[in-house]
Amino acid sequence: MREKGLSVAGAAARGRDARALKLLFWELEKHLKSSSGASVVAIDNKIEQAMDLVKSHLMYAVREEVEVLKEQIKELMERNNQLEQENNLLKNLASPEQMAQFQAQVQTSGSPTGATQPPVSSGPTQVLPSTQNSGTSA
Repeated sequence: MREKGLSVAGAAARGRDARALKLLFWELEKHLKSSSGASVVAIDNKIEQAMDLVKSHLMYAVREEVEVLKEQIKELMERNNQLEQENNLLKNLASPEQMAQFQAQVQTSGSPTGATQPPVSSGPTQVLPSTQNSGTSA
């Protein structure tokens, strides 16, 4: 919700900036057509103002994007930590035979997620945390 509010405010600011730039460039064009020695200084000032306006607009847009990216990084780091904890739990619950089978699968396929179905083990059935106490096997 916060990102949407920022993007709406940013869009409104960009719209005002765009209109201001158009007006500024229109004035510059008008001055260039009737330029004299004295108007060159005025044109330089207008150009400087336009550059400042563009700079402030870009800085605002960059700051807005940095905030969004920081939030995404935070979420990804939290997800990564969660997956690392889950991975460690699963490693601790797996039998040595299952770990050996997993390692063999990784070496042959290059990725444990590359297989469409888990391999059938001739050893003990893999026990998941939710079925550990049920005593059933498939």
